[in-house]
Amino acid sequence: MNKVALAAVKAITKMRGDITEDYRAQRVAEEVSGLLTIADPRCRIDEAVATARDGYAIPLKVFTPLDIGFSLKSGLHVSEDHKGTILLFHGGGWANGTVDFYADTCMRMAVKLQRRVVAVDYRRSPEHRFPTAVEDCYAAACQLFAKEILPDVEPERIVLFGDSAGGNLAAVVSLLARDRGDFACRTQVLLYPLTYDDHSETSIFESLRENGEDYLLTRKDVEGYIGMYLAKPADYESPYFAPLLAPDLSDQPRTLVVTAEYCPLRDEGEAYAARLEMDGNQVTCVRMLDAVHGYFLYPTVLGFVRDTYKIIEGFLNDESIPEDKDDAWLTLLGTD
Repeated sequence: MNKVALAAVKAITKMRGDITEDYRAQRVAEEVSGLLTIADPRCRIDEAVATARDGYAIPLKVFTPLDIGFSLKSGLHVSEDHKGTILLFHGGGWANGTVDFYADTCMRMAVKLQRRVVAVDYRRSPEHRFPTAVEDCYAAACQLFAKEILPDVEPERIVLFGDSAGGNLAAVVSLLARDRGDFACRTQVLLYPLTYDDHSETSIFESLRENGEDYLLTRKDVEGYIGMYLAKPADYESPYFAPLLAPDLSDQPRTLVVTAEYCPLRDEGEAYAARLEMDGNQVTCVRMLDAVHGYFLYPTVLGFVRDTYKIIEGFLNDESIPEDKDDAWLTLLGTD
């Protein structure tokens, strides 16, 4: 990260307040941003619903990539064009983020990855604490795999996908699926996920100290979000909150973990990838250099966003991660 960019990131970080007091203002800003999203004609957006265990109707949005063609003989031709379905759990510390706020990213994912995206508007903290978000996401996954949401879905082509807190939820849903036996997922993608329970200054992960003050998401933000999310002290010890605490991580999906060099959660995401591999799973782990937490939502004019799509696309298409000739990323696992 060059000196100008670093100075700007540090200045923005210093201006931010306590997340436990400011999350409501952030919600308002995200709602406004969502209203300003411009629809992509290459993507159709539909609404759907999943049903939670307690009967709550979980809002979903389905982003379907379209193949648009034109000929003098038949005129305009529009058809669906996708290789599978991504079940997306959005980030935002379990308290922020919505499907509308992520709509631009969902459309971009659908078009660039040529996959239908089903985004879950799970209930957020602190109004709804752990494990509500987990159970909402799990219910949506069960019903998608059972073809209750999309009758034409191919379960073997469903990908669990999440960033930040959404990456945490995707990892947890995979664990729950193994433990409860309701469905089997073949593939998951986790972007800079939270996987551990200790984010104090004495944490075992150095990235919390290296990147915990100056790179937009701070260590105190992480602790604040967790404090709003968990219902009781015993929740810290649950593997369905911190999947790295699970004594057994076998029988998990083929996994891509992407971390960011200047993210406080970098080391625990990479540790989770290493544990998955150690327990017999197929794992690829890539660290995006010069990137900060949350960068996947940034415009694709930025190189590390374009490169991340390239890496995800290769992974989903069962191709090797391309070599990096410009030192833009570091492949930590899955180099074969």
